[in-house]
Amino acid sequence: MRAFLSIVFTVWLTLLISQPALADKRVALVIGNSAYRNVAKLSNPANDAAAVAAMFKSAGFDSVDSKLDLSASEMRKTLREFGSRARDADVAVIYYAGHGIELDGTNYLIPVDATLETDTDVLDETFPLDRVLFTVEPARQLRLIILDACRDNPFAKTMKRTIGSRAIGRGLAKVEPSSPNTMIAFAAKAGSTASDGDSKNSPFAAAIVTHLTKPGLDLRKAFGFVRDDVLKATSNAQEPFVYGSLGGNDVTLVPAAPAVVAAPAPVDPDAATQRDYDYAERIGTKPVWDAFIDKHSSGFFTALAKAQRDKLAAEAVRIEATNKARAAEEEQRRLAIEGAKAAEQAKAAEHAKAAEKARIAAEQVKKAEEAKVAEAERAKAAALAKAAEKEAERVKAAEAANAAREAKLAELKAKEEKLAALNPATDKPDQPTAVDLPRSLQAELRRVGCNTGAADGNWNAASQRSLDLFNKHAGMKLDVKTASADALDAVKGKTNRVCPLVCDHGFRADGDRCTKITCRAGFEVGDDNTCEKIEVKKPTAKREGPTRERQERAKTEVQPGKPQASGQVVCNNATCRPVQKGCRIVQVPYNRGGGTVNAEVCN
Repeated sequence: MRAFLSIVFTVWLTLLISQPALADKRVALVIGNSAYRNVAKLSNPANDAAAVAAMFKSAGFDSVDSKLDLSASEMRKTLREFGSRARDADVAVIYYAGHGIELDGTNYLIPVDATLETDTDVLDETFPLDRVLFTVEPARQLRLIILDACRDNPFAKTMKRTIGSRAIGRGLAKVEPSSPNTMIAFAAKAGSTASDGDSKNSPFAAAIVTHLTKPGLDLRKAFGFVRDDVLKATSNAQEPFVYGSLGGNDVTLVPAAPAVVAAPAPVDPDAATQRDYDYAERIGTKPVWDAFIDKHSSGFFTALAKAQRDKLAAEAVRIEATNKARAAEEEQRRLAIEGAKAAEQAKAAEHAKAAEKARIAAEQVKKAEEAKVAEAERAKAAALAKAAEKEAERVKAAEAANAAREAKLAELKAKEEKLAALNPATDKPDQPTAVDLPRSLQAELRRVGCNTGAADGNWNAASQRSLDLFNKHAGMKLDVKTASADALDAVKGKTNRVCPLVCDHGFRADGDRCTKITCRAGFEVGDDNTCEKIEVKKPTAKREGPTRERQERAKTEVQPGKPQASGQVVCNNATCRPVQKGCRIVQVPYNRGGGTVNAEVCN
């Protein structure tokens, strides 16, 4: 029993020592800012944040907070609450996807309600990167900041500079963390911008989900794999970068699976004694048993050896008694043959009788000792069977421990496969049926402003032109001949208008609608859709050619003119006067020289 408990304790201790990292407390905060109120919305941060949060949860983090579209006050509250959770954590991670800006070498994260009309507004409406670093500072082992905020920033283009020499960089500026065991990962290296990509997630977020929480993978190597994937996905246009330093030991977000270690076989303290007993039993003499007993003064095999020695002693006494009884019997027979005196024969008979009793007694002692040895042998067999049973239990316990470790490995592998399944290239929603596909694609094209027709499910030439227009403005090469599931996924991936809004003359674009242009009194909408002052032109006489005459005659024949002032003037050799109401000027043939003259014609 003691050996079995030793086995159980050894197995438990091995499992406990092989998984120290599982006791570490790991917390994560994920922020995705997409719905900016004063600039165009971003397509992917909300999707990226959802994928990264799912990754941390699958990796077994103790706490994962996921926040979307945070205003300045909400962002301040979120950082403060997460800082409280990071105080007793070993690992603290913050992932941010959204707009960021660099001002005079300092990086800032931009909440969704920021306006940033001037460069000084950055100090009031955004959060410096140092504030984020301060949030994870209490973590004991690792502080990790992941910034997917290197996108092309529209705020920097419209912002007014209060000082002409103030620098607003492209992308984010490089950083050097002052705290040990701190890493800051940028989606693109300092001074460059990151791509949102053409799928549901950005290339940087997709690579993060694939590699960051692989069990036992060092963070530096994981971010190396992320860099390789992003460079490949962007044709070497975007290179992620990591700032900070770690020590020489591997630093992982998810511990490696425990190695399968067989439980050590228990040490049998009776093994050496049993080996000496087997040697003594082969010889089986009293001096050998005496030597064994002298070496092993106590124990089961010592008692067995004493029984073997007593058996030999009883056998020697039996043999001696048997020999004496035989000698006495022979002496009695000799005396009878020689005719000895009756007293001598009686004495010999008495002596033979005593010898026979001694022989019988020795025989009984021998049987008793043999019974003792047999009992000892049975005890030995029982002890060996019990030892074999214990060994079987040990093997069974070791097999159960191995099975538990194999189950743990299978669980970790399943989690890894689940993380790989979060890859945006394969994470597709259920596709509509073939009957609904054209109608769904037409509705989505209408949503992004590329289809002005009805969503009737008839994939005609107008629908093909709509998809071709989407290709042109989205930079894609989808097949326009048929309505495909890939095309539907691509259009669904765009959360904002893709095709520009085209309004008729006299209307202007207002968000996703066309609004009629209204001018103040004395102004009218000009050719360029701007309000222009109305100019009153003085009437002038104009000589019209034959073509104009034919046009006027055709108009007259089709629809008689209404009596109204025409604004024309008729002249003769003496003077000029306005054409009368209901009349007009036409050219009539002139007989002299084949020419024409103006004449006033009234209806």
